[in-house]
Amino acid sequence: MTASELRSLSENELEQKGRELRDELFSAKIRRSTEQLENTAQLGQLKKNIARVETLLTEKRAASGQGA
Repeated sequence: MTASELRSLSENELEQKGRELRDELFSAKIRRSTEQLENTAQLGQLKKNIARVETLLTEKRAASGQGA
């Protein structure tokens, strides 16, 4: 998922997406520890996507706070 796709989401949708990505990361870590994860690069991709979501949430919250 790209940053431009994420920018179109609302704050609530971003929070939900963050929760989904964290759940997926947890699952991938479990699969890696049991040697069932074939694509270990997926862990890094998930972490980057979580960071993107958190960055956009921070931006949206700051923007809404300035407008109030």
